Amino acid sequence: MNSSSRLKDNKPEHVILDRNHSCPEDMKIMDSESVASTSEQVQHKPVPVFSMPEAVVFSSPRPVSELDAAATKLQKVYKSYRTRRNLADCAVVAEELWWSSVSHFDVQKQETADDGKGLSKDDNAQKLVPHYWLEAIDPRHRHGSNLRLYYDIWFESQSIQPFFYWLDVGDGKEINHVKCSRATLQRQCIKYLGPKERQEYEVIVENGKLVYRHDGRLVHTDGNSKWMFVLSTSRALYVGQKQKGTFMYSSFLAGGATRAAGRLVAQQGVLEAIWPYSSHYHQTEENFKEFISFLEEHNVDLSNVKRCAIHDDAPSFVGTNSFTDINESQEECNSS
Repeated sequence: MNSSSRLKDNKPEHVILDRNHSCPEDMKIMDSESVASTSEQVQHKPVPVFSMPEAVVFSSPRPVSELDAAATKLQKVYKSYRTRRNLADCAVVAEELWWSSVSHFDVQKQETADDGKGLSKDDNAQKLVPHYWLEAIDPRHRHGSNLRLYYDIWFESQSIQPFFYWLDVGDGKEINHVKCSRATLQRQCIKYLGPKERQEYEVIVENGKLVYRHDGRLVHTDGNSKWMFVLSTSRALYVGQKQKGTFMYSSFLAGGATRAAGRLVAQQGVLEAIWPYSSHYHQTEENFKEFISFLEEHNVDLSNVKRCAIHDDAPSFVGTNSFTDINESQEECNSS
């Protein structure tokens, strides 16, 4: 403490630097000589030479063809594993969507999926029948009726594996159902339309006739095939030809909710018959009335349109233009 105090007390004052002071000549000479010597040493210092090690040729006692075969097998195994892993991931994601959306599913009953969350806020809208939810959340959209058959086996097995994982990757991947082979299951995949694809099937009413919006064609159903319609929750009408196992009622709205769905017959845009049959959506009398109301609001003449409010595939309606055989069942339709 005392020494530090003395240092503080004896601070230099009035210090003047002598700018005339110069370095002695001998020191200058010594410094220049030392620098030159150092530079000369650096220049003449030998540079080490590095040499690369000699190439080593690795050899195997096995023939080249066997090594190539082993490499090919390794790549195939890796690719197969990667494919199964991706498929399993998709299956697990689909399974989570399934259980989060339809927690009430009962394989002993086919009830309306009236709590399909996120599909529609319209209380009168019809959601997919429960086992068609399997079709909607399946990454491949395999036919719901076919998936239901395998679902029943999975349910009875009490497997702890998620259904889609069990079906495609797990314990059920080798199972072939008697009524639906594995080949049929994989082949019958339903086409789900995107927003742009859906526009080709949208139908409007012009002068009382059904017309496709995108190209102005009149709706003309083929007498040898079945034609479907769905009315969306926003009251847009879509009409298309049914193709079993590939294009069904769920195709139009990609599994979304509907206000009405069914079958129809039309000749050059003139509506001739309608009925509320749909395998994917269970239609009620209110849904059918909703469709009738839509047609009336758009000035469609319904005076000669044959209609039946019963849930029937109505095979007598198909392939007829004069509807002579429809009149035989008209009394039953009107009384329902």
